[in-house]
Amino acid sequence: MTTPLNLGFARIGAKRELKKAVEAYWASKISAEQLLSTAREIRKLHWSWQSEAGIPEVPSGDFSLYDHVLDTAWMVDAIPSRFRELNLSGDLDLYFAMARGIAGQTATQALEMTKWFDTNYHYLVPEFTGAEDFRLRRNPQLDAYREAKAFGFAARPVILGPVSFLLLGKSRQAHASTAALLDRLLPAYEELLRTLADEGAASVQIDEPVLATDLADEERGLLTKAFTRISKAAPLKILLATYFAPLRDNLEHALQLPVHAVHLDLVRGLEQFDGALRLAPKNLTLSLGLVDGRNIWKADLTQAVELAEKAIDRLSGDRIMVGPSCSLLHVPIDLSNETALAPEIKDWLSFGRQKLAEIVTITRALNEGRDAVRAELEANRESLAKRRRSESVHNAGVGRRLRAIRNSDFVRTKAFDERKPLQQAALGLSLLPTTTIGSFPQTEELRRQRARRRRNGISAEEYDGYIRQEITHVIREQEKLGLDVLVHGEAERNDMVEYFGELLNGFTFTQNGWVQSYGSRCVKPPVIYGDVTRRGPMTVRWWQFAQNLTTLPMKGMLTGPVTVLQWSFVRDDQPRRDTCFQLALAIRDEILDLESAGCRVIQLDEPALREGLPLHKADGSDYLHWAVDAFRLATAGVRDSTQIHTHMCYAEFNDIVDSIAAMDADVISLESARSQMELLDAFAGDRYRNDLGPGVYDIHSPRVPSSDEMLELLKKALAFIPAVRLWVNPDCGLKTRTWQEVTPALQHLVTAARTLRQILSDGGGPLS
Repeated sequence: MTTPLNLGFARIGAKRELKKAVEAYWASKISAEQLLSTAREIRKLHWSWQSEAGIPEVPSGDFSLYDHVLDTAWMVDAIPSRFRELNLSGDLDLYFAMARGIAGQTATQALEMTKWFDTNYHYLVPEFTGAEDFRLRRNPQLDAYREAKAFGFAARPVILGPVSFLLLGKSRQAHASTAALLDRLLPAYEELLRTLADEGAASVQIDEPVLATDLADEERGLLTKAFTRISKAAPLKILLATYFAPLRDNLEHALQLPVHAVHLDLVRGLEQFDGALRLAPKNLTLSLGLVDGRNIWKADLTQAVELAEKAIDRLSGDRIMVGPSCSLLHVPIDLSNETALAPEIKDWLSFGRQKLAEIVTITRALNEGRDAVRAELEANRESLAKRRRSESVHNAGVGRRLRAIRNSDFVRTKAFDERKPLQQAALGLSLLPTTTIGSFPQTEELRRQRARRRRNGISAEEYDGYIRQEITHVIREQEKLGLDVLVHGEAERNDMVEYFGELLNGFTFTQNGWVQSYGSRCVKPPVIYGDVTRRGPMTVRWWQFAQNLTTLPMKGMLTGPVTVLQWSFVRDDQPRRDTCFQLALAIRDEILDLESAGCRVIQLDEPALREGLPLHKADGSDYLHWAVDAFRLATAGVRDSTQIHTHMCYAEFNDIVDSIAAMDADVISLESARSQMELLDAFAGDRYRNDLGPGVYDIHSPRVPSSDEMLELLKKALAFIPAVRLWVNPDCGLKTRTWQEVTPALQHLVTAARTLRQILSDGGGPLS
C-alpha cells in the first residue's frame, strides 16, 4: 500500500492566532502560560485537520513560536555567550532575546537573520565559535511528540538534520572545523532519537535541505558520518527529507545513506525522478513530493497519479509514499476562508488543507484504482482546462509589447561616473547623505483607519485626509531629524507588494492567505493569475503631495519586478521570466510618470533578488541575466540626472555582486547591521563602483543602537567603500517599529553621520 504523508504544516493559524498571541506576550498583555496555551490549541487543531484529511502520521515538532532553526539551536544549547549573560526572567524571554535582541541598558544584538534557501521565509542563523559543548539542553521534540500522542494522534517527529543545521550556521572563528562541530553535535542528536524511541515513536523525519545545493565531497562525507551514527542510535524508521530543488550530484549519495526512506521534491526537481527509480536500493522507500508546497495552484492530479504509478511499477506500492514537495509552511492554510475571491479564480487554487486532500486523492487512486476517485480526477481536469481557456488570463497586447522590447531599452545613456555629477548638481547632497529606506511606523490608529476604509466605515475623502496628515507628520519629523533625502512614509500602503498588485491588472487578493515571513511577521502575498498591465499612475499623486511639503528631495518609492514576482504566488503556466518582464514594463511606465512629475530620486526596491537565485550554481546565470534585465528594463528610461536607488535584504552577496553591479543603480542600500558590515566584503575594490548605503540600524530588533555604535559601523564600512560613495541609512523600512524606537534611532543615525563628516573634514582622525 502506498502511504500519504505531510512534511510539515503552517504555524501561524488560519487567522494569525499565533502572531497575535506572541505579540501580545511581547507587549506584556498576556502571560507565558496564555501564549503557550494558544500555541497548544493551534497545534491540536492543525493535527486534527491533517488526521481527518487522511494523513496517518501527523508531523510533530514542526511548530515553532518563532523559527525552527532557532529552536534547534535552543535545543542543542548553541546559545551565544552574550545571551547566557543576560539576567532574564525565564527561558522564554531568553529564547525571544536570541530572535529579537534586547533594548535598554543590557542592549544585546539578536542572531543574524537570512533567507531560508530561495523562499521568502527567514531563519535565525546559528552562531558557532568552534568551542561549542553541544548537549540536549531542552527536548521540545519529545514534548511535541508526547502532546500529539496525548491528543490521540499518531505522529512522526520532524527534526532539522545536523549537517544542514551546521552548514546553515555561521562560524565566529575563521578556522572553525564543521567536521569537528559535527562530532560534538551528534551525541545530542543520538540522545534525542533515543528519547523519542523510548516514548514509542516508530519513525522520524530528518530534514537535510542542503542536499538540494552544491555540496563538496567533504560535506557529503559529513552526511555519511551523521546518518551512519544516528541510524544506529535508536530503532526508528528515518525519513530523510530533501526539498526546493533536484539533488543532482547528491542524488546517489542521498539514496545510499542508511535511512528507511528519502523524500524528493518532484515539483522543483522532476529531472531526478528517473535517476531515483534507477538508483534506489532494494530496501529503500521513495517519498514523492507531487503536490506543490510553495504555490497555491491546484495540482494536476492525473499527471501526479501517472508519475506515482510509474514509480510503483519499478519499486512496488509499499515502497512509495506521496506527499507535498516541501512543508506546507509556505502556503496559506485554508481556501474555505476565502469568501471574496472570484469563483472562477478560486476554483483554480489549493491552500494547505486542500493540498492534504490532493495528496490523499492521489494515494487513493494508487491504492484503490482511479475509479475510486473518478469524480475528483474529472473535476480536477475540468478546473485545469477552464484556467487554460480563460480570457481573464491572457492579454494579446501584453505579448505584443514584450516582443517589441529593444536592446536599448535596458541601458541608460551615460555610465555611472558621468551620471553622478549631474545628479549631484540637481540634488546638492552633502558627504555621507542620510536617508531611510521608505516606510515609517504604521501605528495602530493607521491600521484602524485602513480597516475602517476597507469596511466602508469612512469615505475615500476622509481616508485620504487622514493619509495626508500622516504623510505631513512623517515629513516634519524627518526635517526635524535633519535627514538629507526624505521619503513620504508609505502610510497609504498596506504592503510593499500588495499595494502595487491592487493597482495592476492580472492580480487578485485573498482575505486570509497569510504566510509566515519571520517570527510574528506575516505577509499575504498577491496572486498573479494573468498577464500584467498598469491601469494608471500608482504613486504619483502621493509623491506630489509629499514633495510639495518640503524643499528637500523626496524619493519616489516603488517595489521592483523581481521582488513583486518573488513575493507573490505566481502563475505557473508561463516562464517566470515572462511574468517578470510584464511587471518591469508596468513599473517602467510608473517611473517615467514620476520623473515627468518632477521626481529626481526614485527607489526601486529589490530585496528579493538574491532569494530568487536557484540553489544550484549551474542554474544561476540564466536567472540573474533575466532578473537584472528586468530591473534595467524598469529603470533605464530615465534621464541621467535622475538618481535611481535600490534596496536589498539580508543575504550573502559574494556570489551575485557582479550581477548587482550590472543592475547599474546609482545607489544601493543593504541590510548589514547584524553582520557588523561583514557583507560589505563582497563590494570592496573594483567589484562595485556605484554608491552604497550599508544599514547601520537593525530595524528587525526593538533595541535602539547608540550613535557611537552606528559611528563604529560607518568606520568599518569605510574599509570597503570610500566616503564619497557612502550613504547612511537604516537596514530596512521602519513600518514594523514604533515611533518611540524610530525617533531616537534616527537621531543617533544623523549624529553618527555628522560626526564622521567632521572627522573626515578634520583630516581623517582616528577611524579605528
